[in-house]
Amino acid sequence: MLLGLGIFNGLLAVVTLLPLWRNPHYLVRGWDFPRRQIAVALIAAITVQLFAGHWHSIAELTVLGVALASLTVQLWWITPYFTIASSEVAMTKQHDPQRSIRLFTANVLQTNRRTDDFLALVHESQPDIVIALEANAWWQTKLDPLESDGYTHTLKCPLDNLYGMVVYSRLPLSGASTEFLVEDDIPSMHMIATLRSGEKVRLHVLHPPPPSPSENETSKTRDAELIIVAKRVRHANLPAIVAGDLNDVAWSETTRLFRKISRMLDPRVGRGTFSSYHAKYPFMRWPLDHLFHSRHFCLNEIHRLAAFGSDHFPLLIDLQLDDAHSDENGDGISADADEQAWANEKTAQKNADAGDVPSPT
Repeated sequence: MLLGLGIFNGLLAVVTLLPLWRNPHYLVRGWDFPRRQIAVALIAAITVQLFAGHWHSIAELTVLGVALASLTVQLWWITPYFTIASSEVAMTKQHDPQRSIRLFTANVLQTNRRTDDFLALVHESQPDIVIALEANAWWQTKLDPLESDGYTHTLKCPLDNLYGMVVYSRLPLSGASTEFLVEDDIPSMHMIATLRSGEKVRLHVLHPPPPSPSENETSKTRDAELIIVAKRVRHANLPAIVAGDLNDVAWSETTRLFRKISRMLDPRVGRGTFSSYHAKYPFMRWPLDHLFHSRHFCLNEIHRLAAFGSDHFPLLIDLQLDDAHSDENGDGISADADEQAWANEKTAQKNADAGDVPSPT
């Protein structure tokens, strides 16, 4: 039994430490995703060993120590998304609809045909802006009736390659553009939304490709797109929001690097993971869909909504410009010199430049 536990704990230790290597290959980066699942497996292994009484000899203590050390590493990454952690974004004290922006974002799954369920969720949650990712022309046709429901401001880029995107907004949009920042067939959207108060907010919608054997062997494209957008919003002259399916988990080194470079905040910190994928398989669920924002905002509400046939759950978030209380937000996380250099290396590998990211005003 001890030999089996030793091998099992050793394998878990390897996949725990492997993502610390900055290699972008999917066989390395893929282990960023299941940190919670690995932590559960480690807890189970530790429990079995303790109850079996295998913790007295040096060999037994070594096996136990490996598991405990691995669990400590995993918890370091994921604990900020437990409700026991301090929240990074403060709640609003009084809801002000004039200064609020309510966003609904979902990867619809291009082959999914349950559009009625999707639209029912939109109508129930009444967002200001609807973002649908993986939308092709068929999905656009099914969602266009939203325009008669007040979502008259739109930006559409339907594609059949799983990377189409459409935006429907009740708030006026200006400076809206669709860009192909790193790869010629992977769009992103950039626009200004005008709140009911007349104040303006920059919105960037992203859906970079994941590192995987069926798409990109490495995370270089995804990482470069995230970093150049981070550099652009870092110096934004307006409140800013970045939303979308980033094909990366909230706690990964790459997403943390995005947050460090951009200095954006994550409203999920201290509130939960709000894991949006996989909607059909709870045992392999992690947070792939994101909404980050500048420190100008406080939080009205955030929810993961019901499944509608996609492999992703939708996210709903309501943010509010709050000058009086935004100083109660946390400081977020910041990049040191080594991380700044790493970010520059990522963009140089793909000849990506922050100047290519629109800065609508």
